[in-house]
Amino acid sequence: MGLNPSRFDRASGRQPGMHRVTECKASPDYRLWLKFADGLEGCVFLGDLLEVGAFSAWRDVEQFCRVAVDRKAATVVWDGGIRLDPDILYQDLLSSGKGIQFSGALPGG
Repeated sequence: MGLNPSRFDRASGRQPGMHRVTECKASPDYRLWLKFADGLEGCVFLGDLLEVGAFSAWRDVEQFCRVAVDRKAATVVWDGGIRLDPDILYQDLLSSGKGIQFSGALPGG
């Protein structure tokens, strides 16, 4: 089998319809707030990754908090080349029940 090259967006290298991170904020308790292009937003806990080799730099919480959004790849990135799959982050939010879909209407308004 293999991947169908026609299903990839040549500019970003991503398949159409994949989830795109548009905003993020890290907190010192190793939670990462994410907002996706379709409006889903919420927090994921990433502290469990501290014991995995590549993520050990995050033991310095300041390193963890230096997260940014790579606009081209539409995911979160850190110094040292760490980047997380936006589809896994999206599914983690959905499965945790902590993600909310923004409808465009503000509460009480």
